[in-house]
Amino acid sequence: MDRLDDFLMTRPATAARPLLGMTVLVVDDSRYASEALRLLCLRSGARIRRADSLYHARRHLRVYRPTAVIVDLGLPDGSGADLISELARAQPRVEILLGTSGDPGAEAVARAAGADGFLEKPIASLARFQTALLAHVPRDQRPGGLRALADETVAPDRIAFRDDLALAADILSGEDGGNTLDYVTQFLGGVSRSAGDTVLTEATTALLRSHKAGHAVRSDIARLAALVQDRLVASGPL
Repeated sequence: MDRLDDFLMTRPATAARPLLGMTVLVVDDSRYASEALRLLCLRSGARIRRADSLYHARRHLRVYRPTAVIVDLGLPDGSGADLISELARAQPRVEILLGTSGDPGAEAVARAAGADGFLEKPIASLARFQTALLAHVPRDQRPGGLRALADETVAPDRIAFRDDLALAADILSGEDGGNTLDYVTQFLGGVSRSAGDTVLTEATTALLRSHKAGHAVRSDIARLAALVQDRLVASGPL
């Protein structure tokens, strides 16, 4: 596979594979969101690497220099905005630097940190994904003969969604401190939006609203945890 990737990296981009030659580093703790991006990269001709935390992203960047980096704003060991800020100031600078989140209000945070653009979750549209990256490629380096893309979308494997739910269940069953709640609401918010689960999204939003207002949140945590468990049971054993 690596030899094939290396071969493809030397080939010019085409209308059908406009991101040929690119390596995209996805920094996201959600397996479901990362799987969607993997499928989008595959359809576009780009090679993908993944890091699930700031720590692993920084380790990766000490060894490899990707063409593009897509950073989720909420990560288990800190804010993705910190990594965006580091990469925006680094020399040589990464060519394309995008933020992503299930919270549309996070775009301002990503851009303030130095991101070139923002991808709001869910990220499933091939046209939206390719456009977001190609917008930051110099015009003379874009592939010729680009055509209007159909509204094609990708559908990640639901096993990845189950893995994300299992992680959320572990977090919800543990300490309910402020930092933990901030993380789990961001994580589940992005996961539920990516999976199109409106009930889970609404429950996550309710918990976040209560937490930010300083209200008691035990009942909201219990409801969210029950919804997560219901979905794990319904998905059956792996």
